[in-house]
Amino acid sequence: MSAAVIGIIGIVVFLVLIFLGMNIGLSLLIVGFVGYAIILDPAAAIGMLRKVPATQASTYALIVIPLFIMMGNFAFQAGLSSNLYKAGHAWLARVPGSLAASTVAASAGFGAICGSCAATCATMGTIALPEMRKYGYADRLSTGSIAFGGTLGILIPPSTPMIIYCIMAEESIGKQFIAGILPGIMLAILGIGTIVIMVKLKPSIAPTPVRSTWREKFSSLTGLWGVVVLFGAVLGGMFSGFFSVNQSAAVGAFLAILLCAVNKNLTWARFKSAMKDTVNTFAMMFLIVIGASVFASFLAVTKMPLALADALQSMDVSFGVVLIIMTVIYIILGMLMDELPMIMLTVPIFLPIVESYGVNFIWFGIYIILVMELGAIAPPVGLNCFIIQGIAKDIPLSRIYLGALPFVATILVGILLIYFFPQIVLVLPNLL
Repeated sequence: MSAAVIGIIGIVVFLVLIFLGMNIGLSLLIVGFVGYAIILDPAAAIGMLRKVPATQASTYALIVIPLFIMMGNFAFQAGLSSNLYKAGHAWLARVPGSLAASTVAASAGFGAICGSCAATCATMGTIALPEMRKYGYADRLSTGSIAFGGTLGILIPPSTPMIIYCIMAEESIGKQFIAGILPGIMLAILGIGTIVIMVKLKPSIAPTPVRSTWREKFSSLTGLWGVVVLFGAVLGGMFSGFFSVNQSAAVGAFLAILLCAVNKNLTWARFKSAMKDTVNTFAMMFLIVIGASVFASFLAVTKMPLALADALQSMDVSFGVVLIIMTVIYIILGMLMDELPMIMLTVPIFLPIVESYGVNFIWFGIYIILVMELGAIAPPVGLNCFIIQGIAKDIPLSRIYLGALPFVATILVGILLIYFFPQIVLVLPNLL
């Protein structure tokens, strides 16, 4: 049996273990270790398993992840997400489906201080869903806008999946972050446009817009000073060269704690809750990182990624065809797992293929984030849809899927736009 066939069997076994409910990090670790032992020998596999955790624990770039997680947790405790929602509602009051549109806008803003798809979805769902239901919004519009808005958390920097991708692809985290700004704004605008079209086609799903005064609009901006300070300090310091990425993350985490105290929300219970969430989230992610590193070592010795790249080149197909194939794969994987294990599983396979076509790795990183967003809301699973169902248990999952479907088309439009106009992604990184 060839090494490439063993690699394919390993991927299938991994997916079966995930389907059976095994922890993703452990699944990657077990399959990678056993596959490595079969291709080489058990002693080499044990040596690799002994080396990987220590190597990953000493990876300086990984320090940035718990710091950004901490920043997002304390930003939520400080009430910044509520202020974003109020401002979005005031400025988009005249837009059809204004509360749904403001949910998307606020999710984009919260994504700038969070970096997690699930956390953004859960946070905005807790805030926005009761408001939209109170004003008579149809469940499919309210849940669909929240599910879509949550996906913006991993596209607008800082973004945890972007950090993991950059570590694996050996790309600049700062450039990858700034590459996500324009696509993030573009996708938020497309999402709001989708809401407007939905309401125009069926006005009964949202109440008639109520105008807000200019005084109310400008008054709502006063609550955004914390977001501006946090976003400006983190990204401004990073892109100006004043801070490194890790230093920016540390400054952001410290400022988020200060904002929590200034807003009089820093109680001992909330401090413990934020720190506990940070530790739990990072521990889960770190196990995935270790497991994925072992799995990547297994894939490397199978030489399957290189064989796949050679096979595609020998078929003489365009990169557009390859992109369609990868998009279908990512949609399927998005139905089975979260965004981080998807990156860990696919990047070692797809990077040699992308490199063989001469595609810019920064552009490919944004593409990966967009297709992950697609997987997060696409039926029959869609992680964000399950999160919303957990918040509103009385709304059937089928209705949430119905609301998410129009936004699947929205993200596909976004992918097409960056494919035909790659400068949407590359113009800002090229300026650095």
